[in-house]
Amino acid sequence: MSATSSRSGRLVRTAAALSLALSAGGCLLTNDLPDPALDVPSAYKAGRPGGPDAGPSLDWWRGFRSAELTSLMQEAQSVNLDIAAATARMRQADAQARITGSSLLPLINGDADVIRRKNGSATSVSTYTTSLSASYEIDFWGKNREATIAAEEGANAARFDRDVVALTTLASVANAYFQVLAAQDRIRTAKRNIASAERILDAIKQRQNVGTSSALDVAQQESVLANQRASLPPLRLTLAQNINTLATLVGRPPESVTIAGGSLDQIAAPRVKPGLPSQLLTQRPDIRRQEARLAAATANVGSARAQLFPSIQLTGQGGYQSVALAALFTPQAAFTTAAASLTQPIFDGGRLLSNLDLTKAQQDELLQTYRKTVVSAFADVDNALESIRQNTERLRLQRKVVESSRRAFDLAEQQLRAGTADIVTVLNTQLTLFSAEDTLSQAQLSRLLAVVSLHQALGGGWGPGTEGTVDAL
Repeated sequence: MSATSSRSGRLVRTAAALSLALSAGGCLLTNDLPDPALDVPSAYKAGRPGGPDAGPSLDWWRGFRSAELTSLMQEAQSVNLDIAAATARMRQADAQARITGSSLLPLINGDADVIRRKNGSATSVSTYTTSLSASYEIDFWGKNREATIAAEEGANAARFDRDVVALTTLASVANAYFQVLAAQDRIRTAKRNIASAERILDAIKQRQNVGTSSALDVAQQESVLANQRASLPPLRLTLAQNINTLATLVGRPPESVTIAGGSLDQIAAPRVKPGLPSQLLTQRPDIRRQEARLAAATANVGSARAQLFPSIQLTGQGGYQSVALAALFTPQAAFTTAAASLTQPIFDGGRLLSNLDLTKAQQDELLQTYRKTVVSAFADVDNALESIRQNTERLRLQRKVVESSRRAFDLAEQQLRAGTADIVTVLNTQLTLFSAEDTLSQAQLSRLLAVVSLHQALGGGWGPGTEGTVDAL
């Protein structure tokens, strides 16, 4: 081996050792996440203490015991377009993390050249070259490593963002499906009320024929009947709109979607154990997303700070060069070069310092957003728990209202046919019943929507090992 090759080999080995040492030294600049100083309550204000119990399952929608709803949920998970777009964004973030991480590895290129030179008018010389070149930036201050961490945390945030989209989609499917059932219930109730109003109108006309009722009585009942008939188009519109919403959620045109539906009376209301408030920090995907974004911003601060320090670059090249192709790969044709450079920013008009200030401000913004997300999550659960409790009580009382109103209307109708009822009383009892039955369907819907809201507030289903301590219902 020539003296030049020996010196180059020692230089490369020394540079490699220096690279390892300096890269290890960069670990000293790792940035810790800022303390969010969260006040995590020991229990939910609207919850009731209870014994340990498993939280909502991953397929929490099965608790409603609707085969059609379960089928829609499964279809939405596989074909929903928002979820598909979020999945694509997740793959983009993964690819970006790999691109950023490549700066931690050497860059190696292979070259092969043929250069033909002509001297004067007759003589020409060809030079053949083949070589490998490598360059590597020593990440002494952690600039590239912190940038890689930021990209990886960005990829994690994209994963949790997909979970947020999926959870929102599933909650939207459940809400739209229950809206369909409620509309169908209210349409059936309206049709029953129309039939009842028609019976009352016939009875009043019969009384008019014998002179015991007036034209005013007939006109008032005709008004009641017309109002009931006028209530049907808005209900049918609500039904069609929510079916179309379900079609969009499962990625199909409305013409190809048929929702059998049924009745809210056939839907079970699952009992939900929300667990400890601290479990939200690991269950809610939006909290995990903000945490990942905060971690990425923190790493960006470290990378921006490292840009203020010198950049150390190593380059090397080795290969063969010869004027004769047959002699290209002989020892005499071999060559190597090695170089090291150090670049220190001196004046850039304040660009690097301003970039550091920018990343710090972005980190602080994400810290405040993270805090707000956590606080809002606690409020979401409390609101859902309170909504379930109050709507459960409302439903119980409304059922009594319907029962009493039905009894009063039946009695009034009997007395009308017997000729002993006051027309005003008949009108009042039927209007009260019509309103009470419609309100009952709305109360049933509100309770089911509150249960869905609680599942969404808890971050969806919980995996094995997560325990809850508060009974929501």
